[in-house]
Amino acid sequence: MGRSFEDLVAEAEAASVDGWDFSWLDGRATEERPPWGYARAMAARLARATAALDVQTGGGEVLNEAPELPVLTVATESWPPNLAKATALLRPRGVAVVRDEDEPPLPFADATFDLVVSRHPVTTWWAEIARVLQPGGTYFSQQVGPASVFELVEFFLGPLDEETRRSRRPDDARAAAEAAGLEVVDLQTASLRTEFHDIGAVVYFLRKVIWMVPGFTVERHRDRLRDLHDTIESGGPFTATTTRFLIEARRPA
Repeated sequence: MGRSFEDLVAEAEAASVDGWDFSWLDGRATEERPPWGYARAMAARLARATAALDVQTGGGEVLNEAPELPVLTVATESWPPNLAKATALLRPRGVAVVRDEDEPPLPFADATFDLVVSRHPVTTWWAEIARVLQPGGTYFSQQVGPASVFELVEFFLGPLDEETRRSRRPDDARAAAEAAGLEVVDLQTASLRTEFHDIGAVVYFLRKVIWMVPGFTVERHRDRLRDLHDTIESGGPFTATTTRFLIEARRPA
């Protein structure tokens, strides 16, 4: 017999969701990784750059994986708990962490950076990316694709309309990048399997990735959480499809 619904939910509700580290889910949820290895590819580009910007850095964990950073490296973040975590993690490495509300304009001068990176940005403001890139500079980003984990989202919200399901399409990102004057040099997509092994993993995930089920709370969604707990207990892990795309765009020299 597994742990009780109440124990699992209480544990997940008490866990800190600061930063962008998902290690709390180890052994409780699994997600296939995209084939392109974003952190490794980003690190290789950072090692060659002279001035770099990481947009929406979260807690700074992904940027901090890079063994070598340019002398001028800046990161932006909007959420205060993440801002504090990123500052503590990145400042010892000489990174300036700047509070930015994820709305235009970026608080930097034109043509400041030869590399801009971003992992899973909520929104990409393409005109601003183009503005702060130097001629010949590159934007390199892994993004959440269309209908990602929607099996879980629709379990709580019901069927979503077609417009919502089709948002975040890679082709739309390409068109927006080109409209901002950038040249897309790489665009890859991946459809990946995600499994939630207990209801605590679901609670933690929805508390952390707050835009999946807007307004999610255990109290508000307790009945559906209990239904999903029973489903997992009787039928095994809840499976969803995660979508990702990698986009690299260059400002013409």
